Amino acid sequence: MEVVIKIGQFLLSLSLLIVLHEFGHYLPARWFKTRVEKFFLFFDVKFALFQKKIGETVYGIGWLPLGGYVKISGMIDESMDTEAMAEEPKEWEFRSKPTWQRLIIMLGGVIVNFIIALLIYIFGSAFYGEITVDTATINDGYWVENPILQNLDIATGDDLVAIDGERYANYADVRSAMITANKITVARNGVEREVVLPEDFLGQLTESDDRSLFDLRVPFKVAKIPEESPNFGRDLKKGDIITSVNGEVTKYYDQLVPALKKYKNQEIAVTLFRDGQNINSTLKTTDEGKILIGPYGKYEDLKELPEGYFNLIRKEFTIGEAIPYGANKFVNEIKGYFGQLKKIFTPSTGAYKGVGGFYAIYDIFPDTWEWENFWRITALLSIMLGVLNLLPIPALDGGHVMFLLYEMVTGRKPGDKFLEYAQIVGFFLLIALVLFANGNDIYRALFK
Repeated sequence: MEVVIKIGQFLLSLSLLIVLHEFGHYLPARWFKTRVEKFFLFFDVKFALFQKKIGETVYGIGWLPLGGYVKISGMIDESMDTEAMAEEPKEWEFRSKPTWQRLIIMLGGVIVNFIIALLIYIFGSAFYGEITVDTATINDGYWVENPILQNLDIATGDDLVAIDGERYANYADVRSAMITANKITVARNGVEREVVLPEDFLGQLTESDDRSLFDLRVPFKVAKIPEESPNFGRDLKKGDIITSVNGEVTKYYDQLVPALKKYKNQEIAVTLFRDGQNINSTLKTTDEGKILIGPYGKYEDLKELPEGYFNLIRKEFTIGEAIPYGANKFVNEIKGYFGQLKKIFTPSTGAYKGVGGFYAIYDIFPDTWEWENFWRITALLSIMLGVLNLLPIPALDGGHVMFLLYEMVTGRKPGDKFLEYAQIVGFFLLIALVLFANGNDIYRALFK
C-alpha cells in the first residue's frame, strides 16, 4: 500500500507540473495567434493512450512518462518537422512572430513553474503555518553519526554555530545550508573552531551509507508497542519518554541505544516521563539489546516536549503575512538550488554523483499521504523543473531563449539548418543526462 501511495503522489505531482508548464507555452502562443498543433501530457511515441482534436489543437496523453510537450507551428523543436519548415512561413507560425513574442512564448513554461512554487509557499504558509525549531534553544548540541563529519573531529554534542559565516535561527535553514556549505563553525564545551569541509564533501556524502548531517538530539518518545515486542502489555503508553536506564541518564535517543546494549536479554529499571511526572518501571531487552518500541521522529510528533530539550515553534500567518514570508522562502529555495547546480557542474566537488533520475524523485515522497508534504515537495520540484529548463541547452527552453537573445542583440536570426543541428545536439545531450541520472539511481539501488 505504501508503494501505491508513493507512486500516486509522484505521478500526480509530475503530471500537474508538466501540464501547467506546457500551458505556460500554450497560453501566450494562443494570445499571439500562433497555432498550437498538439498539447500532450507524456510523449506519444508511435501512439497515444488518448487524444482528441479540439479546434486546431490535438490534446492527448502519451504512454511514455518522460515529460510532455506542445507542438507549435513553425518552430524547430523535438518533433524535427523539417518538411513544414521548408515551406514558406505562414502568419500563424512561431517563426513569423516578432522576437519579443517568441521570447515570451518560450519563457512561459518556466515563469509558470516559478509562479506555482511561489503560490504554494504563500498559501501553504497561510493554510498550514510553519513548524520550526529555534536553534538558540538547542542546549546539548546536535546528533552526529555521519563518519565523514566524525573524521573531521565533529561529534554528537557539538554545536553548529555558523555555516559559511552565517548563523541560522531556524533548524530547517541549517539543513538546507549544509548542502552547499564550504566551511562550518562548531563549538565544543564553549570553544569555537572553524572546520573546512572537503571539496568533495557532497561526493563523499553521496557514496556514504549514512547521509545524515547535523540532526536534532531527540528523546526516545514511545510511538507504538507492537505485539512482538517483549514489552507488549507492560505499563507503557504512547508519548512516554525513557529518561534513564538502570540509573544512567538517557535524555536523548543517542544515549538510550548504547545504554540498552549493555543489558542484553535482561530486565532493566527505567524512568518514564509521562504527563509531567517521572514514573519508575521495568522493561525487557532482547538478545540484541533492544526493547522493540517504535519512537517518534517528525517535528509534529515532538511537540510538547518537557523543558530542557528545544523549543518547537509553530508559526501561524494571515494571508498578508504569508505573502512576504512565502516570497522569501521561494527566493531562498531558488538560491539554494542554483548553489547545488554550481556544485554539480564543478566535477571536483563530486556532487554529480548525487544526481538522481525518476526513482530519486519518486523516493522523495513519503509512504503516507499528507497534503502539506505533497505541496511542499511539489513546490520544490516546480523550482527544479523551472531552473533546469533555463539551462542553455538546445532542446530545452533555455536553449531556445539563448538563440532568441542572440537574435535580439545582433539583429540576425540563426539559420533553420543551424537550429536543426543544434536541436539534434541538444536532444542527445538531454538523453545522456537522463541516462546518467537514472544510471545513478540504478547504481545506488544495486550497490548501496
